[in-house]
Amino acid sequence: MFKRSAKFASVAILVAGMVPALASAAGETINPAGEKLYNTACLACHMAGVANAPKVGDKARWSALTAKGMDALMQVTINGKGAMPPRGATQADDATLQAAVEYMILKSK
Repeated sequence: MFKRSAKFASVAILVAGMVPALASAAGETINPAGEKLYNTACLACHMAGVANAPKVGDKARWSALTAKGMDALMQVTINGKGAMPPRGATQADDATLQAAVEYMILKSK
């Protein structure tokens, strides 16, 4: 029984060690603060496209938005646009807001 547990632990450690390497090999990693903000605030509109919010996963829509650059995306995020209130109705700081925008972009590629 111990041998099996030791083998499982070795495989688990190996796989856990590969996950960050795989993410960095693609050149993109998920910032946990951005993912958390998305899951607690942004997804309410960006999951279903409420009030014309760009849905996460809509490659064409996010591609058009990212073509405008991060500064333009952050201006909309900070100041709001249409039905989206400034800062998405959160108290998040600029860095966390940007991490959430980057998370949505990464999930829409």
